[in-house]
Amino acid sequence: MIVGDGGEMSTLTVWKFATWDGANQAIGTLEGLAKQGLITVHDAASVSWQPEARRPRTRQVRNLTGAGALGGMFWGMLFGMIFLMPIAGAAIGAASGALAGSLADVGIDEDFIKSVHDQVTPGTSALFLMSSDAITDKIKETFRATGLRADLIQSNLTNEQEAALHEMFTN
Repeated sequence: MIVGDGGEMSTLTVWKFATWDGANQAIGTLEGLAKQGLITVHDAASVSWQPEARRPRTRQVRNLTGAGALGGMFWGMLFGMIFLMPIAGAAIGAASGALAGSLADVGIDEDFIKSVHDQVTPGTSALFLMSSDAITDKIKETFRATGLRADLIQSNLTNEQEAALHEMFTN
């Protein structure tokens, strides 16, 4: 389980950028913020969607991932749910429905998936972070100061939900 010194809750945070390469540009800024103690990054992945592309490009941000990283399987499944499958509730199918139910149990529900799906579109990008100790206002301020316009989509995970997520993707 990823729990900081104070037993605080981790957060799955999605920062959406107005340009297709904004998330990749923000990685260096994020590394600097982590060094300043403004965020503790446990795992991260980016989504870049060029305007003419049918699908976004995704990648795990290896240089930012901590000891409690969830890994590529988690990000692959999450991105599949968001970008590759239709958002249709029960019509998703039995296997996908079971996965969606499991993710909902750990704080990643259909509303979160639909919100990200609707906001991260061709020509935009997003940075997905599993983090704790984030000082959100400072992070947003720093992104803006570097010329990146970032909007925040967020889903808090309780310690129990985080433990369940790790159980799902690390065994």
